[in-house]
Amino acid sequence: MIRKVDVLVCGGGPAGFSAAFAASRMGARTLIVEQFNCLGGVATAGGHGHICLYSAWGTNERIVGGIIWEAAKKVEKAGYGVCNNSSADFEVEGMKLILEQMAEESNTDLLYHTFASEAIVKDNEIKGIVVYNKNGRQEIYADRIIDCTGDGDIAAMAGCSFDYGDEESGLCQPVTLMFTIGGVDWDKVVKFRQEYQNKFPDDSNPWKLERVYAEAIKNGDMRPFQTGNMGWWWTPTRPDQIGVNFTHVTNIDSRKAEDLTKATIEARKQAYETINVYRKYIPGMEKCYMISTPNTIGIRESRRIHGLYKLTKEDLINRKEFDDVIGWGSFFIDIHCVSGPGMDKKTYYPEKGFKYQIPYRILVPKGIKNLLIAGRCASCTHEALGSLRVMPQCGVMGQAAGVATVISLKEEKSPSNIDIKSLQNELKKQGCIL
Repeated sequence: MIRKVDVLVCGGGPAGFSAAFAASRMGARTLIVEQFNCLGGVATAGGHGHICLYSAWGTNERIVGGIIWEAAKKVEKAGYGVCNNSSADFEVEGMKLILEQMAEESNTDLLYHTFASEAIVKDNEIKGIVVYNKNGRQEIYADRIIDCTGDGDIAAMAGCSFDYGDEESGLCQPVTLMFTIGGVDWDKVVKFRQEYQNKFPDDSNPWKLERVYAEAIKNGDMRPFQTGNMGWWWTPTRPDQIGVNFTHVTNIDSRKAEDLTKATIEARKQAYETINVYRKYIPGMEKCYMISTPNTIGIRESRRIHGLYKLTKEDLINRKEFDDVIGWGSFFIDIHCVSGPGMDKKTYYPEKGFKYQIPYRILVPKGIKNLLIAGRCASCTHEALGSLRVMPQCGVMGQAAGVATVISLKEEKSPSNIDIKSLQNELKKQGCIL
């Protein structure tokens, strides 16, 4: 079976749905190919019902707008979550529904349960993608392709060069399987955390409850895969439920199905160990229980495709200005240790008000004329990715890629040669903050 569209978006995560909705709203025939049964990526299939950070670090100054902000507001309006300029907490199933409604409203076509397996390349252009699903082998042709797979699968298939992992070791940050628990008395948990912080004010980061996990490890109640809290995501719409960001599996290559299988099995074991620790050591969680683990494990790092510009840690810290700016980022440089639990020494906690510009050129890969990349496969260093990989920034990059593809079609130019002012003006028109 052969299908033809104007814009093909591979991957339906925050970068993917932002790219597709932007292109569709500008009149392009747009299709999202997605391996799971929903849009949202890590926010839904990955079980991460929390998006941060829409604001400059440590402030209420919102610096991210556009489609990823619109989705959060729609979820809140529908009663499936809460959001503010800092973050959004939401029911995963509610987010799935809202994103599909947005797809329908924008006339974006969806194709779930579908895997891309080959790029059809001729004269430095991707003419189409070979995919497999329940229908068998299919060919999808498009004038423009946007790789939002996270791992940069399409770009790699097309022969684009890339970096992988830490420049020193070649290892990627650990993967994490989110999970959701019920039966939580959140008020008691909050009280316990406050008492803990008052009791141990000398802790470098008391909210992590590191003494709790150290005791559990000492007593044999938990293996030392993690040493402190990474995140509890609570939403008032489900007052007895918490999303948990805690499991940690190292030395995993997300390009290999065998590694992903191994990591998922190990992380699920870790999740149940964690629940037992919560029941025993944390007031308010005595009766907590597992509700669900998600469809996919969360991947922090994989391929970073070589683009026309490589964003660096120094660019972020020095707040480098770019003529081709497409939006802002602000998350701290969050690097989990590649070889064990805890944070890497390269992690950087910025000053209050920290924000940095994201340039369009990191979305333009070298070598393929009609391809753009968006999300954590964008062109950057290992350290810069520690901040750039979070969902609001992925949404910023995705929307810019979607707009750029349509402008390139209208101008009959390669995405690398479009008028940047036209791109920036259209992004502002669509509610993005530049």
